[in-house]
Amino acid sequence: MRIAACLLALIGALSLALPALADVRIKDIATFEGVRENQLVGYGLVVGLNGTGDSLRNSPFTEKSIEAMLERLGVGNLSDDNIKTTNTAAVMVTAMLPPFARLGSTIDVVVSSLGDATSLRGGTLIVTPLTGADGEVYAVAQGPIAVAGFSATGVAASITEGVPTVARIENGATVENEVDFQLSSLNSVRITLRNPDFTTAVRMSDAINDRLGGNSSRVLDSGTVELAIQGAGKGDVPGVLSEVENLRLEPDSIAKVVVDAKTGTIVIGANVRIDRVAVSQGGLTVMVREDPVVSQPNPITIGGTTVVVPRTTVGVEEQEAHFTILEGADVSLQRLVDALNAIGLSAMQTISILQAIKAAGALHADLEII
Repeated sequence: MRIAACLLALIGALSLALPALADVRIKDIATFEGVRENQLVGYGLVVGLNGTGDSLRNSPFTEKSIEAMLERLGVGNLSDDNIKTTNTAAVMVTAMLPPFARLGSTIDVVVSSLGDATSLRGGTLIVTPLTGADGEVYAVAQGPIAVAGFSATGVAASITEGVPTVARIENGATVENEVDFQLSSLNSVRITLRNPDFTTAVRMSDAINDRLGGNSSRVLDSGTVELAIQGAGKGDVPGVLSEVENLRLEPDSIAKVVVDAKTGTIVIGANVRIDRVAVSQGGLTVMVREDPVVSQPNPITIGGTTVVVPRTTVGVEEQEAHFTILEGADVSLQRLVDALNAIGLSAMQTISILQAIKAAGALHADLEII
């Protein structure tokens, strides 16, 4: 069975086994405004590499960093000396500072080579301050790094598995500065939908009002619902947020068809509908094959010349085309899948048909090609 037929049949089976939409928790489709991670970044040095570090001739910033580090450690002025070490690499260190991270807590960091180092395996990151977008230092990273990939090089061949110039340090940074954010001081909290939609926002507000009573929430726009912290709830904001985030509702979604042209993957949403159309798929396949023949009529010793005689074979195959009726807009996803499946198309042919139906104005859905 072709790829498209298998995939469409699977989607059709799922549409029968499951409801079109399911109840989900608010925490799975939305976030609380202000409760977020913050990006951190820093520049540092990895030392202890076994000759796989930066070549200082091609990475002058690594040499300058080594000189500055050694001067801070009291080695003295090295600007006139020629440093030739290959055991050090300049790296960028990135991390995500979780919400409400406290002093002394640890976070993971990612270490990425900045110069021409071939591998960071076996190295140790030297103390690296990590700053936020405001320029303040929020964490300090240091420690031995773990590399998932490897690289082996010989005289005439080499092999690389993964990316040996990117590494991680689990719990490699210690939080030194907290992001000032007090939940108890809030009179209201905004809930932000990951996929803005007015219908979903209204349903969320209704679910919150039914649970907390009164006008506890209101819809500000398609992506934001404002939750008012009222009465006794002002003293227990985390408790109110915990209660709200576990409320369940049925989110709405737009009709969409997503196509990955590179792999031939097609995903059809439950709300996709089409007008009644007739579809025919067919075409010509032209094959041109070259089979050259080598001819040498006389031996080379008596003046024979080797001649390459071209031989071309051309074949034309015409595929038989049949019209198939795709039903109207009131049918279910299962009927649409069955109709497309009945044509017996390849993945690329199915994509072409969906594009043609969209161009004809008969596909009532967003067609997104990635």
